[in-house]
Amino acid sequence: MPRIFCLVFIAALWAGASPAQSASDEARPLVRVGFYEFPPYSYTDSQGRPQGAILHLTKRLLEHAGYQAELRSYPSARLYNGLRDGSVQIWPGAPGKPELAEHTLETRIQLGEIVLNLYFRRDTLLPRFPEDLQGRGVITISGYSYWPQINALLDDPALAIQQHRTGSHSAALEMLKRRRGDFLLDYQTPVEQARRRLGMTELPFVQLQRVPLKLIVSHRAPGAEALRDALDRAYEELSAAGDDLHLP
Repeated sequence: MPRIFCLVFIAALWAGASPAQSASDEARPLVRVGFYEFPPYSYTDSQGRPQGAILHLTKRLLEHAGYQAELRSYPSARLYNGLRDGSVQIWPGAPGKPELAEHTLETRIQLGEIVLNLYFRRDTLLPRFPEDLQGRGVITISGYSYWPQINALLDDPALAIQQHRTGSHSAALEMLKRRRGDFLLDYQTPVEQARRRLGMTELPFVQLQRVPLKLIVSHRAPGAEALRDALDRAYEELSAAGDDLHLP
């Protein structure tokens, strides 16, 4: 009898704790995090699950700050519209986008940075940028929003650059290899990942920009400033505790 009583008592404690835990989870405000496909930082895996270093870090910071994260992939145009209307509350991405300036806040802490390069084949002379792009073919990635200065150069009638768009970094590297473009404009980490996957040798490049990564918070997110400040504090507290917050 005592043994049965103990089992019943333990079961009762477990049953009582489960709703409390559930209530605790429900009390944490849900934050909608939008991203676009940018492996290895943010991407959707073969099972349809959000993955990537910057998404894991964003979720970790939100949980430490007392929030729940809901992650969803968007095309870049829909992501920006979502930040403007509040249907997307956070984007882990590049600050300083002119089209988002009036609609968003940015964390003070920087999560990392990405590097934008101009790649070329080994049989091509080191290009002067931008003059040696005049009349040449430049491969770019569809759906990516480059920085205003770069976009202006790509669209400059005086340069008459021929843009060749493709949907992936691997396809872009194959296009460059097969001479379906003279140069490739792309970010270093995803290019290196795709290059290794394809078994290609390293490519020469000209570094164009080092782009910081921050958490971009929609002004229409509930308590937007408090959310931004909580994320800054979460990063500082985890860093002070010795947690590894490094991005590739």
